[in-house]
Amino acid sequence: MAGPGSDGDPISLVAVETAALLRELTAGLLASNDLEEALDHLAKTSRHALPGVSWSSVTLLRAGEPASVAASDRRARRLDSLQYAADGPAMSAIRQREVVLADDLSTETRWPEWTPRAVTYGACAVLAAPVDVDDQVLGSISLYACQPDVLGQGAQLTAMLLAEHAGLLLAAVRERDRRDSVPSDLAGTLASGEVIGQAIGVVMMQRRCPPAEALDVLRGASTALSIPVEDVARRLVRSAEDRARAV
Repeated sequence: MAGPGSDGDPISLVAVETAALLRELTAGLLASNDLEEALDHLAKTSRHALPGVSWSSVTLLRAGEPASVAASDRRARRLDSLQYAADGPAMSAIRQREVVLADDLSTETRWPEWTPRAVTYGACAVLAAPVDVDDQVLGSISLYACQPDVLGQGAQLTAMLLAEHAGLLLAAVRERDRRDSVPSDLAGTLASGEVIGQAIGVVMMQRRCPPAEALDVLRGASTALSIPVEDVARRLVRSAEDRARAV
């Protein structure tokens, strides 16, 4: 007879399957080139998280607005996008910060606008789990089924583990992206600062004024022309260089 920890024990099998799923998720997300690719991998991996899941999607919100969306296929993407104008399980999971289950959408009443439209797309059940990436980005993983009553209590536990693990990994991917972007961002900032400094020097020479007044001149021109201060500075520096070459 199989003991509690034997290979035939259902709990052990679920643990092994979940561990394998999380290993696959970890490898895929950490190998992703950027956040969008990581989200795409997460959506496709989630599709195989549980028996009975037909489609899956991931939605991230920044400042309360959908910032990134990935889905296992076009239908899942559409089911998520329907929620942005009308409330639905993914948005409820994000807002309530808890797992949301609707095991039979034919009797569901929580989302009166979204549910009938979701049913027309073939969705019969949905499970949404919140994903916490960092202080600025929240999200959810949604698992859709084309049969009712297939996403039970065990499915909720797996979805919670998947979402928590995904949040940690996505935070790592975002942090890596930020670190990788610092050199180019810094170079752009330094270049803008340099050209503005040159333009301030030109204005100071032309008007014989202090730096603060020269900067105000650039800002005034920026407002009048409805273009960034950096563009005003570049035009002024280019014009001064052209005049110098013509002499």
